[in-house]
Amino acid sequence: MSTSEITTQNQLERRIDLVISLLDIDKAVEQRLAKRAKTTKMAGFRPGKVPMKIVIQQYGHEARYEAIDLSVRQAFMNAIRDQKLRVAGQPTLEPKEATDPAQMIFTAIFEVYPDVVLSDVSDCEVEKQTFQITDAEVDKVIDTLRQQNTTYSPVDRPAQLKDRVVIDFTGRQNGEVFEGGQGNDYGVLIGGGRMLPAFESALEGMTAKETKTFDLTFPTDYPATHLAGETVQFEITCQSVEAPHLPELDAEFAKTLGISDGDLIKMRQDVRNNLEREVKKRLAARFKNKVMDVLIERHPLDVPRALVEAESSQMAENSMSRLREQGMKTGSLDPVLFADQAIRRIRLGLIMAELVQKHDLHVQADQVRAIIDDYAQSFEDTEEVVNWYYSQPNRLSEAEALALENNVIDWVQTNARVIETLADFDELMGHAT
Repeated sequence: MSTSEITTQNQLERRIDLVISLLDIDKAVEQRLAKRAKTTKMAGFRPGKVPMKIVIQQYGHEARYEAIDLSVRQAFMNAIRDQKLRVAGQPTLEPKEATDPAQMIFTAIFEVYPDVVLSDVSDCEVEKQTFQITDAEVDKVIDTLRQQNTTYSPVDRPAQLKDRVVIDFTGRQNGEVFEGGQGNDYGVLIGGGRMLPAFESALEGMTAKETKTFDLTFPTDYPATHLAGETVQFEITCQSVEAPHLPELDAEFAKTLGISDGDLIKMRQDVRNNLEREVKKRLAARFKNKVMDVLIERHPLDVPRALVEAESSQMAENSMSRLREQGMKTGSLDPVLFADQAIRRIRLGLIMAELVQKHDLHVQADQVRAIIDDYAQSFEDTEEVVNWYYSQPNRLSEAEALALENNVIDWVQTNARVIETLADFDELMGHAT
């Protein structure tokens, strides 16, 4: 067997002709059939005594297919080894007409990994947000926790902002009740944002047992297309008006947050610790994204289609699995939806792998343990969490991958120009107004 010169079709695609000797194939087929004949069993013959003609009739096609397949694979492996190529994915084989009747020719079409040439990042600016937790943020979080534990009780007055009203409603479009346009004993928090602003505003001033009718125009971008931009009429009957009551900031409230003895000082410290941990995690995630953006920008790479297809399919399957775990019924997700994310992930993987090799950023055992210990702090039994990680190879590999990312991020932080800016607390925590 032999190969012809490898040709380049585009940045990453390669083609190579694999020339297979039919004489070598015939010899390989004879060897396979001779070996098979020693163990072939057939009624009327002793084991190993079945006539070769019959063996050929039964197994000849299979033996030839296996011989050709092995020869082609060996020729391909020899070619990429001689050329020192890193093949991405599996090659596609196409038969090619041979001018020599004693030969078979296959064209192998495949992709290779791109060469990663590391760029200097010393002139790159990377934004790093910082934030120091103060008593003001602790108070804000405690107030949010109190609001999350708000209770409601009936009041004999008109409904106002932040009240909850229980209503029966009927919505009609052109005089007909539209789909989803009816509800009974439905609780609406005025100003809560769950309903359209115009709908919630119409509830203000209503009293228990009052009925009112009003027109409402849906936004043109409303998800229910049959209602988008349409004007409908609602008839609402208010069953009750309920005023909000925040829990007192006392020992009972502290107990609801897991402080067994109700100590408010312990509660504040616990809130502060959790908040500092969450802020640190979010700031680190943001800085990581900034660093990765810089690496992507400085290292434009073509990515093998085979890797993108495989990664996109895996991401689609992972998304479907998460949806099923949440009890949602789902058919299938088109991997194309994840192509851009897959390309970014593959590029970063290639760039980071090169950085690790060139700058010796390999992960150390103590780094992995530090990540696991930090995660375990969120749980009551930290030792059990640590043991669980070390007993689960998949989980441990996740910690190792995170440690590797941290090494790369630290390297960029050391070598690039880091510009520190102050984060906005509300925006960072996802509840900016």
